[in-house]
Amino acid sequence: MINRELIRIKIVQLTYAYYQNGNRNIDSAEKELVFSLSKAYDLYLYLLQLIVAVAREERHRIEIATQRALREGTPLPSTKFVDNKFSIQMEDNKMLNSYVESQKLAWDDDIEFVRKLCNQIENSQIYADYMASADDSYETDRELWRKIYKQFVQDNEDLDALLEEKSLYWNDDKEVVDTFVLKTIKRFDPKNSSKQELLPEYKDEEDKDFARKLFRATILNADVYQRYMGETSRNWDFSRLAYMDVVIMQIAIAEMMTFPNIPVSVTINEYVDLAKLYSTHKSGGYINGMLDAIARYLIASGKMFKTMEPPHAPQEN
Repeated sequence: MINRELIRIKIVQLTYAYYQNGNRNIDSAEKELVFSLSKAYDLYLYLLQLIVAVAREERHRIEIATQRALREGTPLPSTKFVDNKFSIQMEDNKMLNSYVESQKLAWDDDIEFVRKLCNQIENSQIYADYMASADDSYETDRELWRKIYKQFVQDNEDLDALLEEKSLYWNDDKEVVDTFVLKTIKRFDPKNSSKQELLPEYKDEEDKDFARKLFRATILNADVYQRYMGETSRNWDFSRLAYMDVVIMQIAIAEMMTFPNIPVSVTINEYVDLAKLYSTHKSGGYINGMLDAIARYLIASGKMFKTMEPPHAPQEN
């Protein structure tokens, strides 16, 4: 689940923090990086557990409504929502239950939020259409939860505030983690029952090593990388560069120099996007031009053994 996009985001954040605080201990900073990535995985599982918490609250409501109906002799409430095959499969998931138990991740302390979310779901058109439909297929049940997540969980200010109270990391992580929760919902297959695999913390050891290697290269070779910036910035107003821009370019150069299998164009595009997210509105274009110039300089001077497309020649009128 922790992919290179998330790793790059974390390294930008923690490299910036490394230079801002007085205690520049690279070992401590690396441990902070690994810990912050593990917290992103906690958030992924915590948000999957929210589906279970909502299903359980709705089941509790049905039980109360059923008892009232039996006392009063009125029609019994529909159990269609609590009989949802996808949410039952999620509730029974062995991997989720094992992790939640080991990490003590539960929504019991935030039941008021869960109840408010249930109310929003019950009052929605998504819920009304589902309850009125005669379709009881697994695909329909799973699609309901994909819609619920996108409408009520993905952009939820109350949830954002709640998560921020629980972990300083989680608000920064949530946008990326949401995509993995939705991917997981889509991947669920009824044939796998309770043994459905969730996304692993890391795809493989290579991605785990990528985080450590990139962070260490960024910090340990900072002077060299900043010299490269200076040597190729004659046509750029380097002195007016935002500090975050320097950090982002330093990490981008580290990636270009340390990982021979990552194309230069991929690295540049990734860090241009991060500049747009974390720096000034002009940073994207500036960093794109700077990194292109730096990469060409490194290749031409024999410092980096990669290839690039030749620069586009200006068109003649």
